[in-house]
Amino acid sequence: MSAPDCLADRCLAPAVADAPVSLCAWHLAVSTEWAASADGVTDLLPTPCILCGSRLGVRWPSGWLCAVCEWRHGDPIDGELPPPRVDVVYYLRFGDRIKIGTSARPRRRLAAIWHDELLAFELGDRLVERRRHAQFADDRFDRTEWFRRSPALSAHVAALAEGVDDPWARYARWRSEALARRG
Repeated sequence: MSAPDCLADRCLAPAVADAPVSLCAWHLAVSTEWAASADGVTDLLPTPCILCGSRLGVRWPSGWLCAVCEWRHGDPIDGELPPPRVDVVYYLRFGDRIKIGTSARPRRRLAAIWHDELLAFELGDRLVERRRHAQFADDRFDRTEWFRRSPALSAHVAALAEGVDDPWARYARWRSEALARRG
């Protein structure tokens, strides 16, 4: 028994046996390209994203976007402008304690603090940090930025981290969005 013919009009080529639709290899390739023009194709970027360093991108007919921060691949960052300020509240774990702090330069700040794990980032400045300190005041060690791991604090951190594999990727996206808003 031979393979059925391709369903494309006037195509006499045999259909690919395990294809979900009876199309020949050429018509399947054309269909895939057509679908990709509407949905984009996730693939490796030609070079790492200059903004966040990711290698994963989405290829569109109009060009590539970084899959992490959505920066258009190939667009330069205006070197004459200072980098955008993105303030974050960070949550660090050291042993059984959690530090709630804030920084506009988290890589530099976290490099200077002993910690076991970065738990989460929250977009916000000193005002948001003060709110969190007040919110979890019952768990605070004296007047420090360190807190006991309580159910309420653990739930808050878990909510911030939900769906986020890497807090640094989220931070990169916030930076990219700030750059895009700047124009």
